[in-house]
Amino acid sequence: MLGALAGDIVGSVYEWNNIKTTSFPLFQDQCRFTDDTVLTVALAEAIMSGEPYAQVMRRYYRRYPEAGYGKNFALWAASADAAPYHSWGNGSAMRIAPAAWAFDSLDEVLRRAEEYTLPTHGHPEGVKGAQATAAAIFLARSGADKEEIRHFISGRFGYDLSRSCDEIRPGYRFDVSCQGTVPQALAAFFDSEDFEDALRLAVSLGGDSDTLACITGGIAQAFYGGVPGAIASCTLGFLDEPLRRVTLEFEARFVAGKST
Repeated sequence: MLGALAGDIVGSVYEWNNIKTTSFPLFQDQCRFTDDTVLTVALAEAIMSGEPYAQVMRRYYRRYPEAGYGKNFALWAASADAAPYHSWGNGSAMRIAPAAWAFDSLDEVLRRAEEYTLPTHGHPEGVKGAQATAAAIFLARSGADKEEIRHFISGRFGYDLSRSCDEIRPGYRFDVSCQGTVPQALAAFFDSEDFEDALRLAVSLGGDSDTLACITGGIAQAFYGGVPGAIASCTLGFLDEPLRRVTLEFEARFVAGKST
């Protein structure tokens, strides 16, 4: 899941200041982790501890109240018993990477992705976005090539994955929906040559850049066999001690040695 955190941090400075190029400093002093990282690490902790994910998310929200959550999520997290808020937002996809590493069959990954999405995202598009992202990561870490991943995701979830980044970029604008984020994040992965290139392509699309790069980074880590050492070190350096500890424990238990 470290690749997802790297994408979030790299993209964080461009969420409200979009760029349309792959030429930019990968890490800057202004970079930070956002709610994408917080809720991804929260899922990792929930999987390792066995606690209900909703309970862990609420605890992480209280611990990191200024991470940049959406309004509906913040209202949900501040209540002890709020129902799902029928969201189709891309938050379900950006936080799901740990589910794709912790379980060892595609059917189980898809089932768990839905389970971890439903506490907040009750809309079918929210579930679909999470499942598509988790499936892409699982298939990538299981040795599928890009065309196999493209074929499965487009066939199972109905996303149009025919457009390249160069085709998407000129008209793409800020979009917080799963249907307006997940296919674009996948395009950045499909067009990439390596892990860093995947992050750069995702950010270059504009839009919700931290979430785009978070989703792309999670898939790219699985496909390219890990996160390059320098990027991994910088990513961990932006985390506080509790987030770093959970991330490293999860990576050691579930990720090390699994990617092809």
